[in-house]
Amino acid sequence: MGETNAEVSSADLMIDLIISLDGYASAEGWPGFWGLEGPEYLAWLGHEAEKEYTFLMGANTYRLMSSMSAEASSEGSEFSEAEGASLTGLDAVPKIIFSSTLQAPLTWPNSELVAGDAVEAVNELKRTRTGHLSTLGSLSLCRSLLAAGVVDRFRLVVFPVITGRTGRERIYDGYPDIALEMVDSRTFDGRLQLLEYVPTVLNGPPGRGGWH
Repeated sequence: MGETNAEVSSADLMIDLIISLDGYASAEGWPGFWGLEGPEYLAWLGHEAEKEYTFLMGANTYRLMSSMSAEASSEGSEFSEAEGASLTGLDAVPKIIFSSTLQAPLTWPNSELVAGDAVEAVNELKRTRTGHLSTLGSLSLCRSLLAAGVVDRFRLVVFPVITGRTGRERIYDGYPDIALEMVDSRTFDGRLQLLEYVPTVLNGPPGRGGWH
């Protein structure tokens, strides 16, 4: 029998963001999820948490999420039962933290610190690992990975609010031009819209050599 070449598996990378309609990641004075998370969306988040993701994040997101996870597991936590379960469930998920300021060992369980160039490290992760890599928050990291062309999927959950006065953390500032091919969409709780795309970084406007 002749030999066949085994297909080499590799990890794929997804940018995963929640966003207001006008492009903000959060808003001053508003609750988490802009107060609009519903049972369908929370159930979907729980289902996603069961998948074999490795989360990628920067130092600021690490500090925020690790402290929230610790708070959620403490007595008298102000988080709802669903929010608390989602946060404490992150303890068991593999996490890779890109930072030149944090020091190992990291206190959040299953967290690996990478101090070098994030794009080079992610390229190596995609080549040597299997499964799914996904960002968690970390807007500047997402921007760098998208600009480098290493992102396989770009997924948004759009919340139906415009926070022109109170919005914080503009998501798209500093992005390159990107073409998006939709591969999935759905609605949660009659108001939240999931949009998933395959992104292609453009060298220029369509029709001028930028979109092939």
